[in-house]
Amino acid sequence: MRISTKTERAAIKRQYGTLFASISDALFEADPIGINFDHNTDEYEPEAGTIIPRLGSAKSAEDVQAIVYEEFCRWFDPITAGPREKYASVSAKIWDLWCAFHRP
Repeated sequence: MRISTKTERAAIKRQYGTLFASISDALFEADPIGINFDHNTDEYEPEAGTIIPRLGSAKSAEDVQAIVYEEFCRWFDPITAGPREKYASVSAKIWDLWCAFHRP
């Protein structure tokens, strides 16, 4: 799987709107790799752009955790990403956001 381009990310941002922003914000708040410097609030947009297209296959927060961890390993590397368990809380939040987005 390849990393999305800015054009692809822009399309995902348009398609998912507030969900994209909410997931990016959740990742920024959780800051799993320590790049939140308070002023760079868009820092996790690339990861949100590759996580969102994969959420359709998720059936639980645990599935989301696997997706989020895999994407962080792809964007960075397994050492920088750290342990999978570190992504449990933010993945649960992303799962809740995803479920809310699909509620009628």
